[in-house]
Amino acid sequence: MTRSLPFTIAKTEKFFDRLGDFVGDVFYDILPEQGYELRDEQIYMAFQLEKAFQNKSTIFSEAGVGTGKTFVYLLYAICYARYKGKPAIISCADETLIEQLVKEVGDIKKLEKALGINIDVRLAKAREQYVCMKKLEDIVHKTDNRDIHRVHDSIPSFVHQKGASMQAFQRYGDRKEYPWVSDETWEKIAWDPLQQCSTCEWLHRSGLTLNREYYRHASDLIICSHDFYMEHIWTMESRKREGQLPLLPETSCVIFDEGHLLEFAAQKALTYRFQSQTLTTVLTGYMNQEVREESLYLIEDILALHDEWFDVLLETSRYVEGSNRKEVPRSNVMLELAAKLSQKVEQLLDQLVFDSELFTIDEYHVKIIEEYLEFFSYGLAILLKDNQGIFWLEETDSETIFVIMPRLVEDVLKKEVFSQEIPFIFSSATMSQAGDFRYIADSLGIEQYDSFVVDSPFDYDEQMTVAGHMAESELEKWKGIAEKLVDNGGHSLILFSSKEEMEKFRIWFANNKQVPFSVLFEGDKEISELVQEFQNDSSSVLCSYNLWEGLDVPGQALSQVIISSLPFPPRDPVFEAKRKYAKNAVEEVDNPYMLLRLRQGIGRLIRTSKDKGSVHLWMDREQRKSYEPIIKKVLPVELEW
Repeated sequence: MTRSLPFTIAKTEKFFDRLGDFVGDVFYDILPEQGYELRDEQIYMAFQLEKAFQNKSTIFSEAGVGTGKTFVYLLYAICYARYKGKPAIISCADETLIEQLVKEVGDIKKLEKALGINIDVRLAKAREQYVCMKKLEDIVHKTDNRDIHRVHDSIPSFVHQKGASMQAFQRYGDRKEYPWVSDETWEKIAWDPLQQCSTCEWLHRSGLTLNREYYRHASDLIICSHDFYMEHIWTMESRKREGQLPLLPETSCVIFDEGHLLEFAAQKALTYRFQSQTLTTVLTGYMNQEVREESLYLIEDILALHDEWFDVLLETSRYVEGSNRKEVPRSNVMLELAAKLSQKVEQLLDQLVFDSELFTIDEYHVKIIEEYLEFFSYGLAILLKDNQGIFWLEETDSETIFVIMPRLVEDVLKKEVFSQEIPFIFSSATMSQAGDFRYIADSLGIEQYDSFVVDSPFDYDEQMTVAGHMAESELEKWKGIAEKLVDNGGHSLILFSSKEEMEKFRIWFANNKQVPFSVLFEGDKEISELVQEFQNDSSSVLCSYNLWEGLDVPGQALSQVIISSLPFPPRDPVFEAKRKYAKNAVEEVDNPYMLLRLRQGIGRLIRTSKDKGSVHLWMDREQRKSYEPIIKKVLPVELEW
């Protein structure tokens, strides 16, 4: 249902004329009357965004912390959505940023209260954020894990009643509903890329399906992650061909919050994941049908080649520190096996046509087998093209997965995303390189765009100090960090460059330091619950490797940010590919990534004009010598030692 605009338009008036008047009233009169500061930065940003909406163009909006950029893009997105009768999409870097937007003290609730309107906002979360009933039912009878049993006990009764009417259904299964579950446990019961949802008996009663049906009917805003938006783009045409609805409905505009992270989300969405047992399972099901002998021999050849291929992948893979991705060399043996597999799979796809025409194989099974074989074939095609694919191996206790990702995504984005004649707004405090947006535009396939930079209004010289520390050993660093925590009485966020680094600190801290405040670690609970606990317990410490952006904790709860090490990109296959094709890998890949992440991490400290605190940055002697000059250029205050 389309909602009415928060302002009136006479028959003789134009929408954008009245929108400009309304936005002016909001920022000059309505918000100041509600106690909000009148900010020139907001007014300037609003003027720039209005042009982008009017021209249906793409704009890069770099606005520093404290400029109130979220209010600006929300105001335009809501009004434009109601004008067009289609919801606006707000695509965020991750689930944490989504929660920051929709929490009870978040910007959407504040805007509702200030303007006296109801905003219809619904969340389109990634599939991994929902419990998988198939996995839950399989594991609950085999485990004594109390958290898993507690989740199972909380599932609504209609889910287990196959004859229940749709009227009895209610939304359930969101990760946020089970905050006590650790990330490690959640992975055992959550949806994952290896689930075949289209053939699952729980499909129409799953939390994922019910939540998807709900958010599709939003009238104002649909908020999702970059990963989810790119999955929508990548699967849209195939879902239409299969008679399914796209993941997201038609939209009036798209806002990319923390838009500098969109490229990796696009790569991730275009990724092919080959689980070592899936092809065997699919083809074994094919063999159980009444197929011709020729097809059976071909299947046996494919399975033998597939096993040999995975043996080579496992034997040649190499662990990469700071990453869950094992590097696989592009050897002749591996590529030759992949080429043979590709040829055999193409032959089997042809055979499948003949088998289905003989009416000896069920049409539904034909569709499932054909779908997976085409997926397998497309992935191998990327792998076999020189310089086109990035690939690696992932291993868990129960499975091995070979992952293939396209190296460049700008052509896909140019065609599938930015060819649409709708406004695209990129918003972040850190997107450009000294005001130049060409790097991000080129990486996303954007040829024409507008841009602007607005500095933060905060007085950083009065509100923040940044201190550098040198440590010659890990033990010395941990001791120094612990001392800073004690000196500050907690109230701290510690940012680590990887999960492995955080776990090393956790082990040391557990054995060496007793403190009068709680220390929280990312992964022990659902992330928004952990952030809320940190915010409510103002003396606590939050340890994280992901919250370099998106975390918004103003006030006394966060008066110290500790950066455990310079946040360089990992030496994993994705960044190694970037380095390989860069003219100067250090200047084009490593340093820009590190500086951008460093700026984001430092930005967690000062969130309002009343906040004060310190940032502590650790590095070794060689790093200080090499990187201090470029780090000083991006800091808002002088670096002290």
